[in-house]
Amino acid sequence: MELKKIYDYRNIVERVLKGSIAEEMGIEPKDILLSINGQKVKDIIDYKYLISDDYVEVEIEKKDGEVWILEIEKNYDEDLGIEFTNPLIDKARSCRNKCIFCFIDQLPPNMRETLYFKDDDSRLSFLQGNFITLTNMNDEDIDRIIKYRLSPINISVHTTNPELRVKMLNNKNAGKILSILQRFKEADIKVNCQIVLVPQINDGKELERTLTDLSSLYPSVESVAVVPVGLTRYRDNLHRIIPFNKESALGILNLIRNEQNKLKNEIGTRFVFASDEFYALTDEPLPNYEEYEGFPQLENGVGLLKTFEHSIDGELDKIDEKFFSNKKYIIATGTLAEGFMNRIKNKIMEKFIGLELKVVAIENKFFGRSITVSGLITGQDIVSQLKGYKYIDGIIIPKSMLRAESNIFLDDLTIEDIEKRLKVKIIPVEVSGKDFVNLFKRN
Repeated sequence: MELKKIYDYRNIVERVLKGSIAEEMGIEPKDILLSINGQKVKDIIDYKYLISDDYVEVEIEKKDGEVWILEIEKNYDEDLGIEFTNPLIDKARSCRNKCIFCFIDQLPPNMRETLYFKDDDSRLSFLQGNFITLTNMNDEDIDRIIKYRLSPINISVHTTNPELRVKMLNNKNAGKILSILQRFKEADIKVNCQIVLVPQINDGKELERTLTDLSSLYPSVESVAVVPVGLTRYRDNLHRIIPFNKESALGILNLIRNEQNKLKNEIGTRFVFASDEFYALTDEPLPNYEEYEGFPQLENGVGLLKTFEHSIDGELDKIDEKFFSNKKYIIATGTLAEGFMNRIKNKIMEKFIGLELKVVAIENKFFGRSITVSGLITGQDIVSQLKGYKYIDGIIIPKSMLRAESNIFLDDLTIEDIEKRLKVKIIPVEVSGKDFVNLFKRN
C-alpha cells in the first residue's frame, strides 16, 4: 500500500467495478463518499458494515461539487463495487512497540519511505492479512472488532507470558494478550497467531507454555505459525540476539512435532506449524502435503515450498510426452531454497529435452548473509552475482522479489535496470507450478 494513500483521509473513489451497483447508479472515479444512511464513514470497516443492509442511502459529492443522495435496494451483504484511493478510508495506525526483533529497525538508511512505516492496524489484518500485536488498541477498538465481527484476525503473539511479552515488545500493554484472546473466543472471532521465535528468549519451555495457552482457545484460535527471527547486519545498538543454527533449529522442529502429535489427539488438529525456514536450516524433509491441514498460514512462509512442489508435480504429470527446448536459463533464488529448487529443476529437465537450467543461490550481501529468503533479495545483489553468466536466454526470478504489482526491487532497482546491466532478459514468475512449467512450454 502506498504511504501517501494511507495518509489521505477523504473517501475518494478510485475505481468503480464494471457491472456493479455503483456503476449503475452513476458513481465515478474521483467522486467522494460523504455518508451512508446519514452516518459519516470513519473507515473501511464502517463502510462495509453500513452497506450490508438491503436498503441504503448513499450521499456522494460529484467532481463538480454537486451532492447526490442515492437510494439503493440490493441483496443483503451485496457490495456496491467501489474501490477507494485509500483502502482504509483513514490513516493507518503505526506501531508504538519497540520489539527487540523488529525487522524494520534493522533496515539500512536511505531506503524508500514506505519501508520504514510500522503498521499495527486491525483493519489491515482483516483486509490484507497483516499480523498485529493488539498492543496499540484500546477497549473501544477491541469492542469494535467484536461488534463488526472482524474475522479472521492475524495476531503476533510471540509469547503468552505477560512479563516476557512486555519485555519483548517493550510495551507496558503487551501483557494483556490472553484476556483479549479470551474475549475473542467468547465472541467467536477467528484468529490465526504468529510466534517470531528468538533463541534463548521465547523458545523451549516458554514456547511450550505459549502453545498450551493458545491451544486452550481452539477453535477460536485456529492455527499458530512459528517462524525464526530475521536478523540483518544492521543491528548496531539493538538488543543482542543469537541466530538459529542447525542444532537449535532441529530442537524447535522436534518440539513442534511433539506438540503436533499431542494436539492431534487432544483437539483433532496439529494446530501449530513450523515455517519452511526451520526445515531448510536443518535439511529435514518437508512434511507431507496433507500434514499442513489446508495451509492456514501459507502467507507466513508455512508450506510455501510444499505447495509449489505439489503444483509442479501436478503440472508435470499432465505432460504425456517430452518437450524439446534449446533454451538455457538461470533460476535465481535465496540461499534458503537452493537445495529445494535444484530438486524442482531436475524434475522439469526430465520432461524437457535439451532444456538447460541452473539454480543460483543469491547471497544476501545487502541485508546480511543470515537473510536467506528470496523475497528480500535486492537488485544489486543479483547484478553483482550473476554478471559472469553469458549466453543464456533469461534469468528467472520469483515475483516475491519485487514490490507488489511492480517491477521494482527493495533497493529501487527495476527489472529494466538489471536487464541493461546484465544484458539479459529478467523473467519474473509467480510461485505457481502452472506458471513455472508453462514458461518452458512457451519456449
